Amino acid sequence: MSTASPAQIAATLCARVGLNDAATLGVTGMEPALPSSFRVDAAAAASIGAAGLAAEAIWRHRTGAGQGVSIDIRHAAAEFRSERYLRVAGQEPKEIWDPIAGAYPTADGWVRLHTNFPHHRDGILQLLGCANTKEDVAAALRRRKAEAFETEAWKAGMCVSAYRSFAQWDAHPHAQALSGIPPVRLERLRDAAPIPFAPNPSRPLEGVRVLDLTRVIAGPVAGRTLAAHGAEVLYVASPTVPNLLALIADTGRGKRACAIDLETEQGRAQLRALVEQADIFLQSYRPGALARHGFGPAQVAAMRPGIVVATLSAYGDTGPWAGKRGFDSLVQTSTGFNHAEAEAAGASSPKVLPCQALDHASGYLFALGAMAARLRQAREGGSWKVSVALATTGHWLRSLGRIDGLAAPDQDLAAVQDLLQPSSFGPTATTAISHAAQLSATPARWTRGASELGQDQPVW
Repeated sequence: MSTASPAQIAATLCARVGLNDAATLGVTGMEPALPSSFRVDAAAAASIGAAGLAAEAIWRHRTGAGQGVSIDIRHAAAEFRSERYLRVAGQEPKEIWDPIAGAYPTADGWVRLHTNFPHHRDGILQLLGCANTKEDVAAALRRRKAEAFETEAWKAGMCVSAYRSFAQWDAHPHAQALSGIPPVRLERLRDAAPIPFAPNPSRPLEGVRVLDLTRVIAGPVAGRTLAAHGAEVLYVASPTVPNLLALIADTGRGKRACAIDLETEQGRAQLRALVEQADIFLQSYRPGALARHGFGPAQVAAMRPGIVVATLSAYGDTGPWAGKRGFDSLVQTSTGFNHAEAEAAGASSPKVLPCQALDHASGYLFALGAMAARLRQAREGGSWKVSVALATTGHWLRSLGRIDGLAAPDQDLAAVQDLLQPSSFGPTATTAISHAAQLSATPARWTRGASELGQDQPVW
């Protein structure tokens, strides 16, 4: 277990992706800022800060001038649950959690259901053969065994996790397959000539074009981070796949948003044209999902030699659960976090972390990897693949150690008023958490609010 400071953790993350000359992160504030027995606040400051250090490294490469990078732990913790503080036209957005989502006791343990998308909810109800009420779902699950129902749901394409302890997870074949895999990996896909950055930038990522084919929280947070440092980010959504608009209003800041249907040849041609002029391709669909449309990592690198292809998944691309559907809440449950947090609190039922920590940490690690790979491309050439998974992020969070932090106050909206800034979602005014990584010469900022899905054309 580590007792490293957030600055030391950030330095280790940077070194893992080849940023051995990264600046030193300045950190203010103290842990804990959120109630948890895990070092969620250190993970927030280190991952957001490491992404800031990557932006600074690119700035220094492009201009020859360094700048300071700093972060406040309270601010980082607030940004780690930015979706909670979003207000649209002064109002809290509609609850994103479906009424039957959550943890339920079974005949031999607990399971957690993720039913926030209608097709997932309907599929679970069909498997259980019950009505759409918490009471009926609970009654049906009391007759099921946790791991058996987890497997049944997985085979049906649904989203369910059995509740495990760390010991149970560590003994699982998939945990063993992930053992030793770092939280962010860079891999050279193929040779390509270096693509230099444009000269005389005013911001670290000015002129960098990013295609953002991600959903929910983790991947969109990465695109939002790149936009905060000046990248041109085009969010690409499918018109046939459901999205949670409240999340897009938060994570879509700084991006334009278009709709492309990859089930059609016209849509595939539109995306190919965008890829041919892109620098970074972010995607968080299940491993193999985009490859069937011709947009797997190797296929994208063949279209655009020198591109950075960044892939994010729940459980990674190796091991028996490779390609399994998952979300932060499910990965917390299946990999032992809910059990460990409950044990620390003396609770008899699963206890969640105080934020979607695996999602948010993965998003900033994703942005860190994408920037590090783009810098290596400019220096060394090559097409690059970046890999991040929520489960390996969980292993990283565990490695940071535990603290006596459950008694920390939970920051409500009033406690973060000084961290809010005005924005917009389409024509509607919003307020949202500002970016926590502070760069002294090129302050992180978003030059536009979030676009409504399909608001913009699929062109650069």
